[in-house]
Amino acid sequence: MTHPLVAVARELAPGFATRAPHWDKTRSYCWQNVQDLTDAGIMGMSIPKAYGGQGASFLDVAMVVEEIAKACALTARIVVEANMGGISAVMAYGTDAQKAFCTEHVLAGDKPAICITEPDAGSAATEMRTTARKQGNSYVLNGTKHWITGGGVSKLHLVFARVLDEHGTEQGIGGFILFADHASRNVPDGFKVVGRERTMGLCGMPEAELRFEDVEIDASMLLMPPSGLKRGFADLMNAYNSQRVGAGTVALGLAAGALERATRYVLEREQFGRPIAEFQGLQWMLADMDTQVHAARLMLHDAARSRGTNGGQFPEMTQAARAKLFASEMAIKVVSDALQMFGARGYSDGEPLERMYRDVRMFTIGGGTAQILRTQIAGSLLGIKTPQTRDGYGPNADRMRFAAE
Repeated sequence: MTHPLVAVARELAPGFATRAPHWDKTRSYCWQNVQDLTDAGIMGMSIPKAYGGQGASFLDVAMVVEEIAKACALTARIVVEANMGGISAVMAYGTDAQKAFCTEHVLAGDKPAICITEPDAGSAATEMRTTARKQGNSYVLNGTKHWITGGGVSKLHLVFARVLDEHGTEQGIGGFILFADHASRNVPDGFKVVGRERTMGLCGMPEAELRFEDVEIDASMLLMPPSGLKRGFADLMNAYNSQRVGAGTVALGLAAGALERATRYVLEREQFGRPIAEFQGLQWMLADMDTQVHAARLMLHDAARSRGTNGGQFPEMTQAARAKLFASEMAIKVVSDALQMFGARGYSDGEPLERMYRDVRMFTIGGGTAQILRTQIAGSLLGIKTPQTRDGYGPNADRMRFAAE
């Protein structure tokens, strides 16, 4: 049975579509849309009812995301982050106090920011240099994060750092819940937004550089995964399985929206005295586009349903990787083909397809590049570790065979 919020998302979509060019051209965050999402109960819809949410499944969220992405990819990304991003890690591993604190803000409209990427640590996330050193009942955070989605507008931040004890001995990589409200100037001392990238698409979403200079965080805000700090980074990264399903679904929505627009257009547009829908070349393009969209939807829904095979918290890793890989590459092709059908009109910013084409390009990069996902999938198929370091396969490396855990 389809969740009622899917129908609500369809009702909101026309308004989102109308406002989408404004957020794109002004490069401004879509606060009005966020208020609509909050009022409708879509922000934090996956949060359990005990904490004030709807208790919706990831499949429910995916269906809502697709409907919104057809109208505005920027708004759809916010829905993903408020249901399948950092908040999913908090709900999986957080204390009752951490869950209550974070859900309050998400349900009020905040989009949590995951702070992992650094200038020299992108796909190689374990090379991060940001540290959190224990000091009494607090940790002191130092370092720089880059390409942080929502930096400067998000209040909740899940900051990943190398955890050091009082003597400077590394304990592992942990995640810290940091609250910073720039709008009300309620920002911890030493926490700064020092830059914003000027992106090709999704222009209303800030991609910021954040700097931490002796930022003090209460020890109670350390998110402790079940494996502890030594191996806990892998637990925390499992939250990316949820986000990858969400990101792939935004790409799916863009493709589905482009297909709908192209289908309507070829029935209306006439050349050589007849609708261009009568030309077989375009019919075959539409057939391929429809098949690819449908296949991606099935893969993403299958991955969303797999939640529960990984301790009951997140989608299965390989299914999420496959779905995100296929959907993101498919969407680039489908949106491009739709634009082609519109000819010069599609190339103009008077048509949404021009914006959609710029927006969709991000999804083979963010949240795990297409190449990293292929490496992950191959490792799962072969039952081997696939190290990317130069000496990873060398004579001194550990044997690659491993037992599934």
